[in-house]
Amino acid sequence: MSLSSRLTCPHCGAAEDLEMPTDSCQWFHECSACGAVLHPQPGDCCVFCSYGTVPCPPVQAGKGCCGS
Repeated sequence: MSLSSRLTCPHCGAAEDLEMPTDSCQWFHECSACGAVLHPQPGDCCVFCSYGTVPCPPVQAGKGCCGS
C-alpha cells in the first residue's frame, strides 16, 4: 500500500507530493500555489481519490470509500 500521492490542483495545475492519512478521509485540501480549496468530486470519498495519483488507503485495500 502506498501512502504517498501526488495531488494536482484542477484550477492551476500545480502538483504536490503529499502523505495520505491512514485513519481518516481528507475532505479538503488548500492548494499551496493558488489557494483554491479542493473538495472530492461527486462519487469520490476524498481529495486523493479525485485529484491524486494514488487513491486513499481504504480504497487501495479494497474496503471502498473512507467511512463506508
